[in-house]
Amino acid sequence: MSDLFQAAGLENEAPRPLADRLRPVRLSEVVGQEHVIGAMGTLTRMLEQGRLSSLILWGPPGTGKTTIARLLSQETGLEFEQMSAIFSGVQDLRKAFDAAKMRRMEGRGTLLFVDEIHRFNRAQQDGFLPHMEDGTITLVGATTENPSFELNGALLSRAQVLVLGRLGSDALEELLCRAEAAEGRSLPLDETARVSLIAMADGDGRYLLNLAEAVLSTSPDGTELLDRAGLADLVQQRVPLYDKSQDGHYNLISALHKSIRGSDPDAALYWLARLLDGGEDPLFIARRVVRAASEDIGLADPYALSQAIAAKEAYEFIGSPEGELAIAQAVVYLATAPKSNAVYNAYKSARRAAKETGSVAPPKVILNAPTRLMEEEGYGEGYRYDHDVEHAFSGQNYFPDETGRQKYYEPTSRGFEKDITKRLEFWAKLRSER
Repeated sequence: MSDLFQAAGLENEAPRPLADRLRPVRLSEVVGQEHVIGAMGTLTRMLEQGRLSSLILWGPPGTGKTTIARLLSQETGLEFEQMSAIFSGVQDLRKAFDAAKMRRMEGRGTLLFVDEIHRFNRAQQDGFLPHMEDGTITLVGATTENPSFELNGALLSRAQVLVLGRLGSDALEELLCRAEAAEGRSLPLDETARVSLIAMADGDGRYLLNLAEAVLSTSPDGTELLDRAGLADLVQQRVPLYDKSQDGHYNLISALHKSIRGSDPDAALYWLARLLDGGEDPLFIARRVVRAASEDIGLADPYALSQAIAAKEAYEFIGSPEGELAIAQAVVYLATAPKSNAVYNAYKSARRAAKETGSVAPPKVILNAPTRLMEEEGYGEGYRYDHDVEHAFSGQNYFPDETGRQKYYEPTSRGFEKDITKRLEFWAKLRSER
């Protein structure tokens, strides 16, 4: 039997994966998260003060969430208990809480680490609250999703959220140097291939070390250096970190929208390409482009909305991949168009006023009077038909009598709205005269 295990590489002394062997043993060895574990980091200050509150570690994969939780238990002397919300249920939670209660009776504390904590439903998340409040557990939850959207407000109010960023190039380079030191040899990569390897990791330290281990295994003596093309042949380019149903979906579409608003066509095209490369539905993108046309350009360029609608219809007519070019054209048009959110702001103000004023009626002068009773009540009395008045403008009041005239729309001096401003000023002059 032992021969079978050895043949499968499962003998007791089987080598551990490089990423596991290089797992930090002290918080100071965690790379790329200086704002959390550096000299002035949040966790550093907590530990110096001798307190550790419950935490939610939010960040992309491979940024050290599990490692930090494990090292915190060592630093504080708390018993480390780990579970994954993917594979655990109510019974597992009860067992964990019961075990923590027993330890507490013995004078020992428990750090309960819950990976993918956002996978627990609302009721399960509520189950943590009493045990956090009475000190039975110190909860450290890890999530790749925005806690504001995925976690209960009650849970968030009892835990501090720490944001872990994707690892930068310097942090990833440090990991590669540690890997080379651990293996006693350099990676068989030329300079361009080394840069590409770091780029392929996409900020994920664990994935980088797995790639490095694969590269090291291909050239035991390290005499054959791989260039960028050779590296690409050896390891497949990683699919961009993008989940259409989660944060990546909203972060990238927001980046596209803000680039359009910021009049940066190059950045807008980049985020458009990122979305399409990640497999986003082009019609979802087209809908956001239509929204940007109304929200951020409005009447500064009335053709912007037509361009956005045309791009959506062109994509539906042509399909992929040619149809994406129409969306790209609309993105560039919107990014280079004059900007105005005057209509957007006016609409919001009008909506707010409508809610505040309730069901006040229009002035009687503009109401129709289809019955004798309504005529006797003064409906439509004194109404002037604007087309029969000079300049086709009567200047009469169209607001409720209770509110008086209000002003919501403030056009900018950009684009077509300059002409609108002139018209409004002319009508205001006529209104004051009449």
